[in-house]
Amino acid sequence: MTPITEVEGRRLALSNLEKVLYPATGFTKGEVLHYYVTVADVLLPHLRGRALSFLRYPDGPDGQMFFAKNVPPGTPEWVTTAEVPRSEGPARMVVVQDLASLVWAANLVTEFHTPQWVVQDPEQADRLVFDLDPGAPASVVECCEVALWLRERLAGDGIEAYAKTSGSKGLHLLAAVRGASSERVTEYAKRLAVEAERAMPRLVLHRMTRSLRPGKVFVDWSQNAARKTTAAPYTLRARAEPTVSAPVGWEEVEEVAEFRAAERLVLRASDVAARVREQGDLLEPLLDAGRAGALP
Repeated sequence: MTPITEVEGRRLALSNLEKVLYPATGFTKGEVLHYYVTVADVLLPHLRGRALSFLRYPDGPDGQMFFAKNVPPGTPEWVTTAEVPRSEGPARMVVVQDLASLVWAANLVTEFHTPQWVVQDPEQADRLVFDLDPGAPASVVECCEVALWLRERLAGDGIEAYAKTSGSKGLHLLAAVRGASSERVTEYAKRLAVEAERAMPRLVLHRMTRSLRPGKVFVDWSQNAARKTTAAPYTLRARAEPTVSAPVGWEEVEEVAEFRAAERLVLRASDVAARVREQGDLLEPLLDAGRAGALP
């Protein structure tokens, strides 16, 4: 029998709680839900107002994975949805605004991916993102070196950058921006990626040319396009272990680059829950509109 749980006055049927989703560690679906409840206070502010794309993996990372962008069948009527523009025409998508909606969505077994705009104003970007993706034998160590260069370059334009792990191999840089369309932010991000390649030609690529990837960091600027999404802060990833796309401090980035200690940025659900208790949300400044930078 599927257990019924009440969350903030909403009744939820939570299924298969004993199912092992991460065989490498034995991490179960129940533990996935517990993780999201534990980090909800820091996760929800980064989801609110944003149309969610779900990368679902109901049978774990070794099973079928698929993107779901439209409102799933059977979505409770109390879950917020919004109509958003798409190239093929308007679509209705889920917007997770509260704990009950988060638990309902987590029960689907999914990564959470968000665009760099909010549904109230889809024509204006409020985030800038760089996805730093290493090509073996490069690792997150090299990503940290590139991230430090980008941080200084952005600061030169009055834009404050923050870092989080991708939850996979690389690193994400995020910044709050204002007064620019997604197209303009994309153009700006591409310009900085080209500059990074010129400054560090043996380390950086701004193009996804597979033959050039080994040993270099691909600075993916294209995720700033309005149609694209990026793994949200604090989302679990569909990897062998329950790793998280977790915020990290710049001192951690500097130490990994200096000591080539890639393992320090492999952060699992248990690590992140403890970090949140001790540090709060390292990405909280992104939520302060007064700190958003204007593109030059």
